Amino acid sequence: MHHQLRRKDRAWDDESAHTLLVNSEYGVLSTADSHNQPYGVPVNYAVSDNSIYIHSATAGHKIENIALNTKVSFCVVGNTRLIPEEFSTDYESVVVFGRASMIDGDEKIAALRALIRKYSPEQVTEGEAYITKHLKKTAIIKIFIDHYSGKARK
Repeated sequence: MHHQLRRKDRAWDDESAHTLLVNSEYGVLSTADSHNQPYGVPVNYAVSDNSIYIHSATAGHKIENIALNTKVSFCVVGNTRLIPEEFSTDYESVVVFGRASMIDGDEKIAALRALIRKYSPEQVTEGEAYITKHLKKTAIIKIFIDHYSGKARK
């Protein structure tokens, strides 16, 4: 179950929200541990179909949390502008709710290629060599998107 946006007047249409999600430079992945302690970490990512792909080390806090609880949240923030005289901010953001899993094989390689195309589009050839060299010590987290919503004040 997902909460409805309280400020419906600031809701973004799906196309605008999806565009921000695809084009943002980084996002914050939020997980929870066995004591329900939240953990949010900024990550690079790529979006393909209805999934978000994040590269990671093969061990660590977020990997441990996902093994315990696959439910995650992911947030991106686009342009912002402070409006001090109104005690406010113009902003645009997207919040995603989904289920995370670790992937391997061809899907893992495809995700790494998507990350290279997004962050190093001029180095695709070098990126292929990098994938081959680092494949075994790199993990890919896949977030299947259950629901997302965008919000903006402009």
